Amino acid sequence: MKFKLLYINTLLLLTTSLFAQNNIDVESKYIKLVDRLARHEKIKKAFSTIENLEPLTLKRHIELTETEAPPFKESNRAKLFSNYFNQIGMDSVWIDKEGNVLGLFKGRKGERTVALDAHLDTVFPEGTDVKVRVKNDTLFAPGIGDDTRGLAMLLTILETIKINRIQTKDNILFIGSVGEEGLGDLRGVKYLFRKGGPKIDSWIGIDGLSLEKITNKGLGSYRYRINFKGPGGHSWAAFGLANPHHALGEAISNFVTLANNFTSKGPKTTYNVGVISGGTSVNSVPFESSMLIDIRSIDPKRLDEMEIILKQTCHDALEHQNKIKRIGPNLTLEIEKIGNRPSGELSDKLPLIQKSLAASNLFGISPKLSRGSTNSNIPISLGIPSVTLAWGGKGGKAHSLGEWWINEDGHKAIQLALLILLSESGIE
Repeated sequence: MKFKLLYINTLLLLTTSLFAQNNIDVESKYIKLVDRLARHEKIKKAFSTIENLEPLTLKRHIELTETEAPPFKESNRAKLFSNYFNQIGMDSVWIDKEGNVLGLFKGRKGERTVALDAHLDTVFPEGTDVKVRVKNDTLFAPGIGDDTRGLAMLLTILETIKINRIQTKDNILFIGSVGEEGLGDLRGVKYLFRKGGPKIDSWIGIDGLSLEKITNKGLGSYRYRINFKGPGGHSWAAFGLANPHHALGEAISNFVTLANNFTSKGPKTTYNVGVISGGTSVNSVPFESSMLIDIRSIDPKRLDEMEIILKQTCHDALEHQNKIKRIGPNLTLEIEKIGNRPSGELSDKLPLIQKSLAASNLFGISPKLSRGSTNSNIPISLGIPSVTLAWGGKGGKAHSLGEWWINEDGHKAIQLALLILLSESGIE
């Protein structure tokens, strides 16, 4: 067996362990818990099962990758994923109104529910070639890592639990969620945590490459669509009309000046104009000019303050361009908030986070708590114990057509996720 337990010194079991990488105190009771769980005969067999299932894990990984899941069109991959759940023998499987795939594994007591999530969607538009190309030990395809590897992990964890007849105390809700990427705005997870949604007491997400990183803090973001509109016309004959491009350019210039000054001090806050569009030809006054802008901060108050700056600079540009026009009607302005990912932060003293740190250390990993923008933002903002773990292996060029992944000790990430999951759900 490749997996080797790094058994904890007796003295450390009786005291608080200090994680040198980031000086995080891990209580001895959690070190003892994960150590005892890893020694459990069923768990040791489960680790072996995960290794034996590697060819099947990879087969499903490729099949999922080659099934398109563009933004807002995840249904084909959702159907495939739900079929896998049924084939493995999930207690109940359904697709909710938002498109999330849910599979319930019933616990013995079932008083609590632990969620295990990976997202179905990718950033790539419909029609993108998602055929997986294999060169030596490297897999190439858009989305080969983010997050189809996470989906494949969930299936292997479920199959491993079923093969080894592991009975948990708590329910486990396996989730393939929609809308994590881009303008999806975490719509899948927001729907899960709506009033009247399924009861979820703890949340474990799979999203990311590095096993050293455990996300327990949410990076908040606001996203906007800014649109200036006018009558448009010929660049010569209609010269003097208010020009939407001029207004947009002025708004960007003024916003960047003020935003740069604002973000130069205080909690880290960023801004980015990511997309600019509009116009029909070089000799036409455009009738529309728009941009998409992303603002992020670790502090929710800073997001609100940046929103004020953005709105004010856009309205100032509108007023100025309408004032200097020579003919025609005024420009109009539309400001639409198209994204709202809440920020938040969970104490490293929470049992789920403590167990995650202890389990990582047991695997010889030096864990680091981190901040990220993932599905976990939602439960974190609600104070629900949450972590995001990695899918492991080696990879790069995420969100590009050249995305790649290598199955280097990929089983280790699955074993670790299983150990953390079972430490949270409990086993009989």
